[in-house]
Amino acid sequence: MFVRDVMTLNPVSVSLETAATRVRSILRDEDFRCVPVVEGEKLRGLITRGDVLNITATKSNLEARGIMEKPKVILTPEMDAMRAASDLLKVGEIQAPVVESTDSMKLVGILSAIDLISGFLENGYEPVRSPVSEIMSPDPVTCEHSDQLSAVWDLMDESGFSGLPVMKNGKMIGIITRKDLLRYGHARIHRESGEVKSVAVEKIMKTPPVAITPDTPSEKAASLMLEKDIGRIPVVENPVFVKRDPSMVKEADLLGIVSREDVLEAYIK
Repeated sequence: MFVRDVMTLNPVSVSLETAATRVRSILRDEDFRCVPVVEGEKLRGLITRGDVLNITATKSNLEARGIMEKPKVILTPEMDAMRAASDLLKVGEIQAPVVESTDSMKLVGILSAIDLISGFLENGYEPVRSPVSEIMSPDPVTCEHSDQLSAVWDLMDESGFSGLPVMKNGKMIGIITRKDLLRYGHARIHRESGEVKSVAVEKIMKTPPVAITPDTPSEKAASLMLEKDIGRIPVVENPVFVKRDPSMVKEADLLGIVSREDVLEAYIK
């Protein structure tokens, strides 16, 4: 399997001159995790959700060139998919632009961890490591249901995690992500004024959350990520399942969390 077999063709991109606020709107409204920056057809940089969370009214005149980053990985269509997955994991990224060649730097696609996981499932690849107890990250960073959104935004910045399980009375009851904060806009508003009305995590968190138990096969975790369009799944014990959807829980004891990167690593190591 090659990059060309699983990459997303003709991704939405922006020019160097595109207003940063416009980029933020694209990421929020189109539900993208990143946007390539191009000059003509040539790749020049990449902007992620994390990059645009820092845009405030005082920086509203910023252009894409002012917030873009140099991609840590640049792929080509003929590259082996397993090698591409390994390269992404080495630098801690979940997506990378695909160019026609490193000489032309013409943008032709984008490849994400989810694209790779989907390709592995569709082509019958089996994880090398399973169940999820072997790949999960134990004792994940969490937040409380009563925490203020601005504090969670800071915690995501400090920890480097883009999604946090939400706790109440020692039980996990939900999950909150950068996407939730970006859609709500509170983190940006708080930084601009510092005096906006306090909003608690429980007001915008996803509940009930999708969750799995330690004996869940890694392949099942991969399937759930694709089915539910999520990037991480809490690993729990003593779950109280939702009757209408047994993949969701009302509350549970939190043991760990499995991310896209963890699942991807399960297939290549």
